[in-house]
Amino acid sequence: QVQLVESGGGLVQAGGSLRLSCVASGRTFEYLAMGWFRQVPGKEREFAAAIHWSGLRRDYAYSVKGRFTISRDNAKNTVYLQMKSLKPEDTAIYYCAAKEYYRDFDRYQRYKFWGRGTQVTVDS
Repeated sequence: QVQLVESGGGLVQAGGSLRLSCVASGRTFEYLAMGWFRQVPGKEREFAAAIHWSGLRRDYAYSVKGRFTISRDNAKNTVYLQMKSLKPEDTAIYYCAAKEYYRDFDRYQRYKFWGRGTQVTVDS
């Protein structure tokens, strides 16, 4: 089992920045693929970013590419999502997720472990 706890969400003005953190516990973190997803009420959960366990591969949704950066610190069992140039359409609950293999990194159905989410609200 893996427990994931997100933090760092909040209210920010359009154009601002936030950094989300996700701390993992329960099993070896360093070999897990990690992803960030987001969801608006009434809509399907949407892929934002993913990172291979090695950190050598990172992938982003087109909507966040160039503005968001995913990173990880395996020594701290933590994955981050640095968000810049935030837009009102980035408003959502952001979830951290983990799985064993990196394939299908953008499909939320493939992730086995989930955090409870952290709210990000971008005010125009």
